[in-house]
Amino acid sequence: MCETVGFRSGNYDLPEYDEVSVPTTRFAKRGEAPFKQPRICILTKQHKYQPDKTGNLHNMDDLREFAKVCEQAVRRAGATILDWVGRFEVYKKGPSDLVTQADLAAQEAVRSTVLEAFPDHGFVGEEGPPSGADAPGGYRWIVDPLDGTTNYAHGVPHFAVSLALERQGEILVGAIFDPNRGECYMAIRGQGATLNGKPLKTSGVLDLADAIGAVGFPYDLRPDSPDLLVFNTAVFRCQSVRRTGCTSLNLAYLAAGRFDVYWAYGTHIWDVAAGVLLIREAGGVVTAPDGGPFDIRDAKLLAAATEPLHAQLRQMAAEALAGR
Repeated sequence: MCETVGFRSGNYDLPEYDEVSVPTTRFAKRGEAPFKQPRICILTKQHKYQPDKTGNLHNMDDLREFAKVCEQAVRRAGATILDWVGRFEVYKKGPSDLVTQADLAAQEAVRSTVLEAFPDHGFVGEEGPPSGADAPGGYRWIVDPLDGTTNYAHGVPHFAVSLALERQGEILVGAIFDPNRGECYMAIRGQGATLNGKPLKTSGVLDLADAIGAVGFPYDLRPDSPDLLVFNTAVFRCQSVRRTGCTSLNLAYLAAGRFDVYWAYGTHIWDVAAGVLLIREAGGVVTAPDGGPFDIRDAKLLAAATEPLHAQLRQMAAEALAGR
């Protein structure tokens, strides 16, 4: 049985649209019973609109256009990064925080691509001050132009470009591009996640003992850093734990079923924005460390392939941090 929710399109000031009712039953992970989660949409003669939690309506044609430009931008940035191999210089923003000309050139490639297509949007990048804070409509592109700079600087072929479009706390589209492998992970809110056009699904692992975990340590790592304390526990609870040096690919790999759990207490908005959407659209779970809603402004998170696995991750993290 399905519940239905009806409403009048006039509430959203959309002329010439009819009142509709739509099913709201959604299905859980593989092997679980269905659960009810209201989801409202407006069906029109030309477009489907989906409201976010603030009641804003997003034209699906617009979302697809955002996603198209998002992919173009990360692929262009990826090509820029590879073009700089062998001829860049390395600078230090901090003792362990590196930056190269490739970071700066890749960010400019992204910025010029998205703002040429959407000049009234805002832009936030790791390498430089934000722009368009008061952009009409509140749309904001968030980019890490070269996630894994330390890997890149040392010739380790594991780095990526991460880009997302956010509006009022809702992540609408996201892309993570690994230029070494030619893998482009894409997600559109409410439309699922893909890898080079093929649908993604999280692993379905239910127990930490069967899970591959991933972790990234902050630049200012200390003996009492939460990421390290959880790691010290996870190595004995998980099947294995990986530290790859690239947050965005950790998240993308979780969405693709390669990794199963991930925790982060020292990340920034540009590190995780695209990856959070990927995991959710692939069927995974992302919350704040306390189990509450993930807050993109804070960027701390616990992520897992399934609800039961997430519950175990949260309990393990709480035990690891008890008395800290």
